[in-house]
Amino acid sequence: MDLLIIIVCAVVVIGFLVFIHEGGHYLAARAFGVRVTEFMLGLPGPSVGFTRGETRFGVTAVPLGGYAKVCGMEAGPLQPHLQEVLAALYRRGTANMEDIALDCGITDDEAYEALEELVEWGSVIGPTKQDQFNTYRAPRVMPTKRQQRKAAKAGKPALTSYQLGEARPVDDPHALYESEYSQQYRSLPFWKRSVILLAGIAMNLLFAMLVFILVFSIIGFQVQHPETGELVTIHASVLQALQAGFTYIGMVIQAVVGLFNPATAAQTVSDSTSIVGIAVMSKDYFQAGLIEGLEFMAMISVSLGIMNLLPIPPLDGGRFVVEVFQKGTRKTVSQKVMNYMSMAGMALFIGLFVIMLNQDIQRFVLGNWG
Repeated sequence: MDLLIIIVCAVVVIGFLVFIHEGGHYLAARAFGVRVTEFMLGLPGPSVGFTRGETRFGVTAVPLGGYAKVCGMEAGPLQPHLQEVLAALYRRGTANMEDIALDCGITDDEAYEALEELVEWGSVIGPTKQDQFNTYRAPRVMPTKRQQRKAAKAGKPALTSYQLGEARPVDDPHALYESEYSQQYRSLPFWKRSVILLAGIAMNLLFAMLVFILVFSIIGFQVQHPETGELVTIHASVLQALQAGFTYIGMVIQAVVGLFNPATAAQTVSDSTSIVGIAVMSKDYFQAGLIEGLEFMAMISVSLGIMNLLPIPPLDGGRFVVEVFQKGTRKTVSQKVMNYMSMAGMALFIGLFVIMLNQDIQRFVLGNWG
């Protein structure tokens, strides 16, 4: 029973904090008109959920972590032939890679690269496991009532619905391409891309600050009277609650910075915990009471937000540093370089995770951690 409670508490805590983190990315992207094709709780894999608009919301088979698939975040220059390939596929509705290559007068490899980038954009649906060949499809289009009203208000004809893989007319290939490109992350100016990248971190810190205000200002906290020993409830001001929140954020930042100091790195890692430790502690905090549970979630939320600020791809901070580098040097980081940096970053975090996991097993499972 204890193990079941630990698992439930871990899923609730981590799931909620990942939800608000990825929700920040999602809301910022949609506010700037960028397409988001997936919003999932859990690691990539089989999922259950529903589709609303162009976004599929759901939960994957492994409900740890999560992601919001913001379109157009791939690094490197645009593939050539995107405009003609997009138009050719839409006119056919469903087509194999070789058909598109023939229609556009390009090689199979060029058609494949362009089609895969359009899949990343959410403008094209890629091959399924049931397809014998590299078959691509035009996406399903179901205009909402709001979109229809907007079109009518602008004096435009009613928007047409199309099923997945259904052919559709393309009168102006350039206008179609521009419409799809405008819904991509890479089409935005630097400041908007930065907002999308940092929105998840901002949501984690905002949640933590709201909890500090709730606990210290609205609900209040109990202290023992120095003379009578009686427990007295004290309500701090909102400003004092915010000060306490910022003080805690500063402490977390100082601890994270300690990872890069050879003199303190070992102690910082020793004081840190993995998902096992978070799961065990979440059970203890929630059993102590709802307020204690909320405080614990606020602390983990701050840690999650600050860790994501580390300038290491594939973390948000790492991608932000790449954006700053590209803005300052006016050079584009290739997808190959991004992949190498992401692999190096993942190797680092896997190493730290293994060390912390071993610590938590020794500490919480075997009980022999000093």
